[in-house]
Amino acid sequence: MILANDSYMGIFMPQDIQSRILQFMDGKLTFPFIRAEELVGVFFLFGKDGRISNGIDVLNAKDLARNGMDQIAKEVRLCHSMSNRTTFEFVKENYTRRALQISTDMNNSLKRDSFNIRDRISGDPTLLMNCFAQHIAYYHQDYFFELLSPLRSAQIPEHLRKKMESRMLLLGFNSKNAENLPYNSTLAPFFDWLSTKA
Repeated sequence: MILANDSYMGIFMPQDIQSRILQFMDGKLTFPFIRAEELVGVFFLFGKDGRISNGIDVLNAKDLARNGMDQIAKEVRLCHSMSNRTTFEFVKENYTRRALQISTDMNNSLKRDSFNIRDRISGDPTLLMNCFAQHIAYYHQDYFFELLSPLRSAQIPEHLRKKMESRMLLLGFNSKNAENLPYNSTLAPFFDWLSTKA
């Protein structure tokens, strides 16, 4: 399986981010819809359905991780250099344009599944990366990423081992570094969130 097709991206903190995105798009929330003091956590999971089983997979995952980090860093830089990119109007227009693109793609797709279009929009990796970057830029926050090698069973709570063993994970936070997080490790809040999904 091609690793890019076996990867997944999302925001795990705040836990209600997808609901907030939809409320923002429905006009019930304004931008910014994440408060400055809230911790934001983003993840890229490599080997979602399969495992990272060899050196080639590790290199591919590192390349995909680098691309994800570069996309977010580029959007943060653009937001800093063009202040209109973090205005309510710009963000709303951007999200609406992306939602229309997703709707069109889903309507044209031969593979129609029962996946709710609103869930697809609020979980869209492009929207989520922009959301993370735009809030960081809006509040002039620091951020960092940590790429974790294929996870070993000893690193994973027992109830999540089947889901996470031999997977690679890139975690990002709106914090200067891991020492500034209120957790013992970057994995702790991710596993807490994942436990609610299991």
